[in-house]
Amino acid sequence: MLPEVLLGRHCCAPSTNPDNYRPLVGDALIDEINALAKDLAGVSVCQINATAAGGGVAELLGRQIPILRALGVDAEWRLIHGNPDFFALTKSFHNALQGAEMDLTDAVKCTYIARNRSCAAMIEKSYDVYIVHDPQPAALRYFARDRDARWIWRCHIDSSTPNPEVCGFLKPYIEAYDATVFTMAEFCPPDLHGPHTVFIPPAIDPLSTKNMEMPEELVKRVLADAGVDLRRPLLLQVSRFDPWKDPLGVIRAYQLAKAQRPEVQLALVGAMAGDDPEGWAILETINREAAHDSDIYVFTNLTGVGNMEVNAFQRGADILLQKSLKEGFGLVVSEGLWKGKPMVAGRAGGISMQFPVAYPDYLVDSVEDCAARVVTFLDDAAAREGFGKAGHDKVQQAFLLPRLIRDELLLITTLVG
Repeated sequence: MLPEVLLGRHCCAPSTNPDNYRPLVGDALIDEINALAKDLAGVSVCQINATAAGGGVAELLGRQIPILRALGVDAEWRLIHGNPDFFALTKSFHNALQGAEMDLTDAVKCTYIARNRSCAAMIEKSYDVYIVHDPQPAALRYFARDRDARWIWRCHIDSSTPNPEVCGFLKPYIEAYDATVFTMAEFCPPDLHGPHTVFIPPAIDPLSTKNMEMPEELVKRVLADAGVDLRRPLLLQVSRFDPWKDPLGVIRAYQLAKAQRPEVQLALVGAMAGDDPEGWAILETINREAAHDSDIYVFTNLTGVGNMEVNAFQRGADILLQKSLKEGFGLVVSEGLWKGKPMVAGRAGGISMQFPVAYPDYLVDSVEDCAARVVTFLDDAAAREGFGKAGHDKVQQAFLLPRLIRDELLLITTLVG
């Protein structure tokens, strides 16, 4: 059987009570969620992805599942099996859906199909609804024996300009689903035909350890313990170590900004995902770059930086960066905006939909633009404050977890009738 991700006592924690979100999102949304959950009593839901830690999907499911259970929805989370070769292959699929080249050989196809077929055979327990995330397990529905259930494929990737060959290979497997979900309409490939397609952006949990309020003294202590000079401005990018996040471009932008403002520092904080072997090579490259500059700090979840520390870094930084070249959504964007921080980000995918509408100039297309906007922010405290408030309000209106749960419960209700 596919291994279940066990969330332990977290599923019984007070933070999973939907009523705790009422002051943040209002009564109407929470009442709607309660009504939807009541209508789905007895419906079982299985979420399936590739890893339990290190990526945005795992972070979302780790927060959603406990709340769904608190609402009375029978929800479980399971993982597909895979070895490093399979996950290296599917990372290539991930990149190809974002437009990268890929040599899609017969051997690659056979490996992908064989792994999905074997994982489909491991689904021994029957559920009413399956929600399958991203390309790694996308063929599960095609090979699964449970034909009476409703199946949803959720794509978290900017697939607006996919590699045609890879997209064509995955197309029949994706079209076997009862519904497909994309973050935004632009991400849906034009030749993809399924019975039901919806667009649901992700969201952050404001009550999680990563996003909850934190005393300023604790923020300062965390940064000081990490070696950051609290007297000098700090730039920060939090992201997986992935070429699409452009960490080397971030370093170059920092270097350009530092030429004008020598006091500036840079921290790169990232998590290593279990299904992303490419991240290790990128981390090694970043560490080589950082070795030449004592004002560049590199931290990972493997060196003691968890959700609490990320929260402190985001609150303690002067300017946040997210210089992505492609981005499905970027939870870290909403995380930073929720904390009222100014941000310079790549004009990519789902980042734009999160940005406050009055500040489009801080969406950039080059290293030089990024550096220039950083310097502008450093020189203008009023702009930083105005951006921070507008960003916080935007996230509160559209990108908090109860809205995501409502949207997914609506989709499930539509499918099961």
